[in-house]
Amino acid sequence: MTSRVSAAIDAAHAAGRGALVGYLPAGFPDVSTSIEAAVALAESGADVIELGPPYSDPVMDGLVIQEATQTALANGFRMRDLFTIIREVTARTDVPVLVMTYWNLVEQCGVDRYADDLAAAGGAGLITPDITPDAASAWIAVSERTGLDRVFLAAPTSTDERLDMIVRASTGFVYTVSTMGITGERTQLDAAARGLVARLREHGAAHSCVGIGISNAEQVAGVIEYADGAIVGTALVKALRDGGVPALRELASELSAGTTRRA
Repeated sequence: MTSRVSAAIDAAHAAGRGALVGYLPAGFPDVSTSIEAAVALAESGADVIELGPPYSDPVMDGLVIQEATQTALANGFRMRDLFTIIREVTARTDVPVLVMTYWNLVEQCGVDRYADDLAAAGGAGLITPDITPDAASAWIAVSERTGLDRVFLAAPTSTDERLDMIVRASTGFVYTVSTMGITGERTQLDAAARGLVARLREHGAAHSCVGIGISNAEQVAGVIEYADGAIVGTALVKALRDGGVPALRELASELSAGTTRRA
């Protein structure tokens, strides 16, 4: 089955660009605005959308995203709302929507049921930051059945053996963590990301997208020099928080301008 996420990245490459992957918390600041924000992201140049369901203990997220998820929960977000949001967004755009989720939320629902609900809503797959391929046999089997993409994370500290396992298990792309630690903006991207992407290529990764720390078009352009795509989260969430959907749309357009590959 063809990976919709891989196809989107390949389409960007065919147009002379790297891919822009944009993250937003599902239900922030409320469900209806969350839908409009994701659609605006797609309309402003994002090639892939990541939606993160709010979680009560978001240990991997920086302060901006933590506060946004708390706002969504305070405004009444429920897990069933995630699939409503995805259904509404995918009805209005062809940009693939991945869910970036803590694994506990999937297990609470049941892996089969979660995957079936995600596929029925038009979702493209899952990014699973806190589960490794060797612990994800149930998810791998279900994703094969449903045709959903499975995106695993690779870090600069990953051994060659682990990178090989991650590359073999991932579809869509490998989420390449540029720095160790929580998400958030960095003024200087870690040079380790470049070395990690090179190592992933040596292990056969078709697509590697770099995330954590990218906040402006210049940084997007820098990542696109060596990676297949740039992932932006915190900066987009901050724009939505401070200026609503119009500010998000403006920033996404600026970030998209950084994806054009230099001759």
